[in-house]
Amino acid sequence: MNYIIGAFKPACNISIAFTDGKNRKQVPMKKENGQMVMVPLFQSQENISGKISVEPALGKKVEHNGIKIELLGQIEMYFDKGNFYDFTSLVRELDVPGDIYEKKTYPFEFSTVEMPYETYSGVNVRLRYVLKVTVSRGYAGSIVEYQDFMVRNYSPPPSINNSIKMEVGIEDCLHIEFEYNKSKYHLKDVIIGKIYFLLVRIKIKNMDLEIRRRESTGSGANTHVETETLAKFELMDGAPVRGESIPIRLFLSPYELTPTHRNINNKFSVKYYLNLVLVDEEDRRYFKQQEITIYRLAETS
Repeated sequence: MNYIIGAFKPACNISIAFTDGKNRKQVPMKKENGQMVMVPLFQSQENISGKISVEPALGKKVEHNGIKIELLGQIEMYFDKGNFYDFTSLVRELDVPGDIYEKKTYPFEFSTVEMPYETYSGVNVRLRYVLKVTVSRGYAGSIVEYQDFMVRNYSPPPSINNSIKMEVGIEDCLHIEFEYNKSKYHLKDVIIGKIYFLLVRIKIKNMDLEIRRRESTGSGANTHVETETLAKFELMDGAPVRGESIPIRLFLSPYELTPTHRNINNKFSVKYYLNLVLVDEEDRRYFKQQEITIYRLAETS
């Protein structure tokens, strides 16, 4: 039966190597099966180049109708799994139709590639960049190989970064004022603020500050919204008194945050919120939510 098993093996092996693969930074990426792999990291406007090797299996020749490489930026909705929306699609033809008898290597290059969105893997959507090599073979079935890579884009500190100051209360029962030092934070930033109790006539048991991520996919009636609580930070345990103030100091670096994504290719958005939660002695919960912007600050060497 060995010859039957062999019939299902690909007619050739394809390998993809980046020009600077040994020196370029590698970062972990979770595959569809949950396995973590290391992939090279790029940012927009970089050159992406390397070599493709095609080697016939078992020393046999490979007849083909052409060989090409594509650089694809794709969005996949998990409720529409298997259908990819390409927002970037670049093609390089590597070879004309012919036969390959032994290992053959092809250089490739995509210059100053526009990659406007970051790689993202969420609850209902993922955005990925991939190199796709196709050996076209007509009736024999094309042979395809993929190589993922990751894209991160960096931002300078915002020129305007206003503080957040809000009042919240229940008439004749509770009046608090809270402020955060700014409204835009980088991934390793620190949220600094204060809570002021101006009126307290209910018995508050504790108070927490949460970081929430809200992922919206689709549109209209097909919109899917998932909200995750990424962090829960206890601000107070016990009843406050009028005039009391409580400081806030919350480090963002321990949490798996991504930059804010706003209406990416009309497919999805990712937003972050600070959610202030008060619980009284009867376990009633009071909320006040405030959106913040998260960005990726360029790393200094």
